Amino acid sequence: QVQLVESGGGLVQPGGSLRLSCATSGSVFSIMAWYRQAPGKQRQLVATISRTSLTNYADSVKGRFTISRDNAEGTMYLQMNNLKPEDTAVYYCYARTSSDGQGFWGQGTQVTVSS
Repeated sequence: QVQLVESGGGLVQPGGSLRLSCATSGSVFSIMAWYRQAPGKQRQLVATISRTSLTNYADSVKGRFTISRDNAEGTMYLQMNNLKPEDTAVYYCYARTSSDGQGFWGQGTQVTVSS
C-alpha cells in the first residue's frame, strides 16, 4: 500500500522559511513533485525531481525554493526561503513510479505567509 504523508507546514512571516517533508512507502518513484493550491485557484505545479535528482521549478519560485529527495529514506523535501504572501496555499506531495505508472497524492499541508 502506497502512502504519501506531508509535514512541515505552518504560519510564517513574509521573508521567513519553512521546510516541507513528504514521507513515502511502498515503491521507488521515478518522478516526485510538489504542487500547491490557493483558495479559488487551480492546483499548480511548484517543482519536480527525478530519481537521479534532476529538478524543474515554476518561475514563481525559482531562486527561493529547493526540491530534494533521499532515495534511501524515501523522503522528498521542499526548502522554502524568502516566503511571500502569495505563497500561501495547501501544498501537496505527488509521486509516480514510472512515465506510465500509477500516480499518488498526499493529503496536503497548509502554508500561510502573513504578518
